[in-house]
Amino acid sequence: MDLNTLWFILIAVLFIGFFFLEGFDYGVGILLPFLGKDDTSRRIIINSIGTTWDGNEVWMLTAGGAMFASFPNWYATLFSGFYIALFLMLAALIVRATAFEYRSKHDTPKWRNAWDWLIFFGSFIPALLWGVAFANIVRGVPIDAHMNYIGGFFNLLNPYALVGGLASLSLFTLHGAIFLNLKTTNDMREKSLNFAKKLWLPVVIILFAFVIYGYFATDMFTRQGVSPGVVPILAGLAILSVYFLLKAGRSGWAFIMTALTIVFSTITIFMGLFPRVMVARIGGVLVPANDLTIYNASASPYTLKVMSIVAAIFVPIVLVYQAWSYWVFRKRLTKDSTLEY
Repeated sequence: MDLNTLWFILIAVLFIGFFFLEGFDYGVGILLPFLGKDDTSRRIIINSIGTTWDGNEVWMLTAGGAMFASFPNWYATLFSGFYIALFLMLAALIVRATAFEYRSKHDTPKWRNAWDWLIFFGSFIPALLWGVAFANIVRGVPIDAHMNYIGGFFNLLNPYALVGGLASLSLFTLHGAIFLNLKTTNDMREKSLNFAKKLWLPVVIILFAFVIYGYFATDMFTRQGVSPGVVPILAGLAILSVYFLLKAGRSGWAFIMTALTIVFSTITIFMGLFPRVMVARIGGVLVPANDLTIYNASASPYTLKVMSIVAAIFVPIVLVYQAWSYWVFRKRLTKDSTLEY
């Protein structure tokens, strides 16, 4: 395995970790105005992710930094072509972070309700746009022979990408509902469980529609090279099992299954891309000669070597610290818990 392939895999791992961890954060934020009917219940909901949400976002920053350093041409084309969408996502994340900190600065209901809705929108928009972004990456976007994006914003709003956005949005919301069921007690635990059961079928329908649509809209499942194989089947089996686990009272296993659905779905996307990092499509026709790959979009071998050494030292430290923080704050929240937000 060369360093180009290694860093493609490492970036995939970073996005897997980000979608798994930040996925339930987004889901909890989306559910906040709907499951929290009073200030106490809303503060319990926010506190379920209050100790971890900012740490989970580090995975996104690390993935972006790794992309910039290891595949600078990928980073440049992606961020220039998806500029408006990524700006909207960044603005939503800034508003979301601000809302977490400011909602308790005043006790007035209008003040807190306004910030709670900003948490909702700050979670809803990224959860939707991540699906749109990756659907476009695998479907293909207009890229010329000089690795420049030559399309517009509305090229990104094609039907396949919008279905991808609905898939990520619905899956993250289900993931968040089950996480909330694991972190709360009494009434909130019951409400999150009932919501997860109701949401399961729409999620399954949307995910399966996205996969079937992807068979016709992309070359992920038909081209020669690395095939996703049984990985999408495993994702399908995982999401199908969720309802039956919830019904049996096995919420912990249900959470593991939604996590595996996210993991296997992300692996499917990266396997369908390899060795490409962005697919070129102009006028509805794939243009393989203009594809960005792990080789023509890569940094120098020396840069990849130095990055590999740094990653080998610091990534294990970060993983151990984050696992420890989740262990420390593993207990369920109640109305008598200390509320910080």
